[in-house]
Amino acid sequence: MNTEGVYGLWDALSDFEANQFAAAAAHLMSSLCTATSAWNATWAGAVRMPDPAADDPLQGWRVAAVQALHPVPPHPGDEHFKAILEVWERREIDPSFLLPMRGVGTFRTYSFRRELPASWFETPFYERHYGSVGTHDAVFVAFPLNDDCESHFGFYAGRTFTDAEIALLEQVLRGIKWFHRQLILSHGLMMATSPLTATERRVLHLLLTKSSEKEIGSRLDMATSTAHQHVTRIYRKFGVRSRAELMSIWLNRAG
Repeated sequence: MNTEGVYGLWDALSDFEANQFAAAAAHLMSSLCTATSAWNATWAGAVRMPDPAADDPLQGWRVAAVQALHPVPPHPGDEHFKAILEVWERREIDPSFLLPMRGVGTFRTYSFRRELPASWFETPFYERHYGSVGTHDAVFVAFPLNDDCESHFGFYAGRTFTDAEIALLEQVLRGIKWFHRQLILSHGLMMATSPLTATERRVLHLLLTKSSEKEIGSRLDMATSTAHQHVTRIYRKFGVRSRAELMSIWLNRAG
């Protein structure tokens, strides 16, 4: 992918509507997988919990949202990657978990083959979660949105990523702060008082369109009154009082 290709990808992302955050992320990941010959990609929203334990090697960080480009058989959807995150949540520290902790709060990249010892690739953890599904190497790009919230993209390949491929991932993902912010917002991980539930995210998806609460309820197979309750909770979580105020959060891309 040359410079014009990068600009074209950025332009394509800006053409997605505010409610199409998942589709836009999938398009971005698919395009970069094609450019780097990666077989899969993920996006994850990471947040730092307040008052972490002093002995916590992960400094209170947890992954609050994840989206995979392709499901990993035999697991449906994002379940393969969520299984890795369950180990993270239990604080059963694997050396790969410490890589994102280097330089927290700064834009950075990290990769398995460049930064982990050869012995790690012989461990049961690597074989179970990576080697067994064809991942030889993985590269991650981390973009901080504030002191307690980061956006991470991961790419997985059956061979070692080249320096040029890693540089391309850095270039593409560093130039779209507004997009990282949109993904984080769509899960309620930055401005909301608490993360959005799965149902609230589906309601939000429609709330960012012209759909009325009655139409939202119909499309999601719920009563209009129930849709209204979800809308009210979403407004409360984002600290707004109307759809116009909610939309302004998405439209203020430079914020």
